[in-house]
Amino acid sequence: MRIKINLESISERLSLPAHYNYILQAFIYRNLSKTLADKIHSQGFAFEKRQFRLFTFSRLLGSFQRNQDTIAYQGLISLWVASPLTEILESFASHLARKGKVKIGTNYCRITGIEVPFTEDFESTDSHRLTQKGIVGGVSLPRFSMMIKMLSPVTAYSTLLTQDKKRKTYYYSPFEADFNRICHQNLLKKYQLLSHPNSSPSTGEVGEGDFKKLLDLTEKFSIIPERVSKRNEHIIMYKGTVIKAWSGIYRLEGSPELIKVAFDCGLGAKNSQGFGMIEKYRKNVTTD
Repeated sequence: MRIKINLESISERLSLPAHYNYILQAFIYRNLSKTLADKIHSQGFAFEKRQFRLFTFSRLLGSFQRNQDTIAYQGLISLWVASPLTEILESFASHLARKGKVKIGTNYCRITGIEVPFTEDFESTDSHRLTQKGIVGGVSLPRFSMMIKMLSPVTAYSTLLTQDKKRKTYYYSPFEADFNRICHQNLLKKYQLLSHPNSSPSTGEVGEGDFKKLLDLTEKFSIIPERVSKRNEHIIMYKGTVIKAWSGIYRLEGSPELIKVAFDCGLGAKNSQGFGMIEKYRKNVTTD
């Protein structure tokens, strides 16, 4: 599920640092109920050794001018937020509706609208091109293909050990095979967390049939760069940490279950820091 927040600056423009992911993340937490914000921020939702926050958000969408260290938006601005948990979106929307006027960074803005778009039907062959079907454990698993664009750039990385035993983060490009592999694994963990929140492969608490389906979902999911070039690479600072991420237009191929997780939770890593939010790509149609 997702919502679209429409807003405008009370002053002439909304001015932010060029790297504003943390400011938007803080804005979202600040407009959730305190109990929910504390739970998501401090605990998250555990799966194996990972903690997932289970929400993601877009860049600010609207007319802007960029300088070296700042970015200034004018006129109407929109922000998309997605989550598989309706309580997060309901809490955020209700807080904004009650306030009417909010603060983003040092800017005061008025909320001009809150929209809840129709949920994409991931089971419909009218919405997605059926490419093939696989049979696993007697279960028919459809495979769809969909063009998507990034509303916030996607990041995929590994933590490696250097020769002198120091930890180093390596960020993959969409043209490397490991980018696809890591996005697969990340989506599968989210799917498993949402479908079987108290189970994990290592404990054997997931049924054999479920396991086979999970393995099939992983093997049959791909993210393919269609309109992506070096100019789509973004170097983003988040609380003093450098993060490399990619925008652009991609093709997703896989089961409707995993595609839905990608829409609700985001692709790749660091979703709750403002990475990996996607939207269906419609040629000649703008998002906002």
